[in-house]
Amino acid sequence: MERLRVVTLNIWNRQGPWPQRLPLIRDGLRALDADVVGLQEVLGFPGLPSQADEIAAGTGWHVHYAPAWHIGGGLTYGNAILSKHPLRDAAVLPLPTPDGVDTRSVAFARVDVPGGPVPLFVTHLTFQHHLGHVRCKQVRALADHVHALAPIDGPAPIVMGDFNANPDSDEIRFMVGLTPLGGDCVYFEDAWAVTAGAEPGAGPGFTYDRRNPYALRSREPSRRIDYVFARGPDRHLRGEPLAAWVALDQPVDDVWPSDHYAVVADIQVAVRPHDPF
Repeated sequence: MERLRVVTLNIWNRQGPWPQRLPLIRDGLRALDADVVGLQEVLGFPGLPSQADEIAAGTGWHVHYAPAWHIGGGLTYGNAILSKHPLRDAAVLPLPTPDGVDTRSVAFARVDVPGGPVPLFVTHLTFQHHLGHVRCKQVRALADHVHALAPIDGPAPIVMGDFNANPDSDEIRFMVGLTPLGGDCVYFEDAWAVTAGAEPGAGPGFTYDRRNPYALRSREPSRRIDYVFARGPDRHLRGEPLAAWVALDQPVDDVWPSDHYAVVADIQVAVRPHDPF
């Protein structure tokens, strides 16, 4: 396998017309022909399938649901990974969260593809606008998890999710190597920024858009807050974002799939030679 197609989508839990939204999400993801999907705001129910399992029903996808917040009564809220390929070493990784705020975590698994298992991290950071300092701590912890589970000499990891942060925020500047946040720097390529966003005349790539009435309800500004990051290209050119775009961004009969749009990216995962001079 030369490249991996990944998608990230915040599914907006069960808000809005979920019975009508569910098939739009399932059909939309299937049409993208993704290898791996990262989901956020997924609800898990005691004794019942999670929303990730509902979305995966009938597809044959492997599912890893990773609770982040134990709401009570067995109800949980978290992230999930759906994959056409087997998942290895699936885990739930903690993120620092202050008291009184919904707890956050990372869904981790290695996607078992030809050429070597690709480390995948799916997360959803704290959403409150005034808690940027919390998100800064969370991305530092996220980078530590990547460092521990995805050594530099191994397959290039992919990190994706709803970061609840604009591209010029300290949180995202840390991810792309522009600020150290009091420690060492890291570097991940923002797939949309280095491909679609680098094209002349590219739009802002909003993923939370007031054009969508479900997003408009919050009266927040339109923003790009959902990301696919890859730590690459490495010396073997693994981890290079090759293309990215926004998807699931249109309604069907006035029903939108979610209050967020999906981000799709093709990432180089196989070793390949450098271009000749």
